[in-house]
Amino acid sequence: MGTITTSEAAFEADVLKSDKPVVVDFFTTWCGPCKMIAPALEELADEMADRVSIVKIDADEHLDVATKYGVRGFPTMILFKNGEVAQTQPGAMPKSQIKAWIERGL
Repeated sequence: MGTITTSEAAFEADVLKSDKPVVVDFFTTWCGPCKMIAPALEELADEMADRVSIVKIDADEHLDVATKYGVRGFPTMILFKNGEVAQTQPGAMPKSQIKAWIERGL
């Protein structure tokens, strides 16, 4: 299934009202580290699909959402559980560290 791209209009349905935890990747198209972690997030979205959804949102296009959640650098990943922020991780990491970060939050 891979990652899902969301928008400000769909954020509530895709993230806040999700029936399982959601990792939101706040990215920008010009961000090199964002591009570096994208393949790892795609793989993790498939590998962990039964436990978590991985959603991407372009922070340049949806600045209000990024601002609301205090995103100041890219990439920033935020894990939401039951519509609430459970943990935040700024910066790029290798796939193994991203997976470990997600598992700690679940």
